[in-house]
Amino acid sequence: MTPTEASAFTHDICRKAPIIPVLVVRDTKTAKPLAEALVAGGLPVLEVTLRTPAALEAISQMAQVEGGIAGAGTLLTPDDVKRAVDAGARFGVSPGATDELLDAAEAAGLPMLPGAATASEAMRLLARGYDMLKFFPAETSGGAPALKALAGPLPQVRFCPTGGVSPKNAESYLSLPNVVCAGGSWVAPEDKVSGEDWAGITELARSASTLGQG
Repeated sequence: MTPTEASAFTHDICRKAPIIPVLVVRDTKTAKPLAEALVAGGLPVLEVTLRTPAALEAISQMAQVEGGIAGAGTLLTPDDVKRAVDAGARFGVSPGATDELLDAAEAAGLPMLPGAATASEAMRLLARGYDMLKFFPAETSGGAPALKALAGPLPQVRFCPTGGVSPKNAESYLSLPNVVCAGGSWVAPEDKVSGEDWAGITELARSASTLGQG
């Protein structure tokens, strides 16, 4: 898969909802009902971070949920790419980008949403063919004002800001012309997941699915 094809795919899935849930799954038994609750609330694109032993199995289970698009986050190495693909991930997300990581993803046919926090990083990825990027860590990298400033010299680049995005500031990002969606973890708080409050998570997802429409 070429970078241009990868970015076209990630751009399409980023347009499906204003928020991509960023999920840290600690118990595989919660994976499928969590995915079902988020999809029911209007958030079909799910990023499962590879930060727990349960993550890969969670991706496998979420990949079976009708209407859901499960991906793997926190991809750092070529081995991470392989494990994500084997688990059934349909896309990958990285906090930054290295040639080694991107080479592996392209060879494996895994569409990537690579991370960038500066103009130089965004320009380097754009030169490689990636024009749909993750802006990370969003809030500590200047937040919405920084992304607004990048839109001037780099109007062809689109972003999914992640890191510190919340219901309080999400609209400031989503109102920008170069932001397609944002990543957020608040739609799946640990207390609701551990308490199996799937109705509550669906309600949070439903609220998040309407952001950016005002």
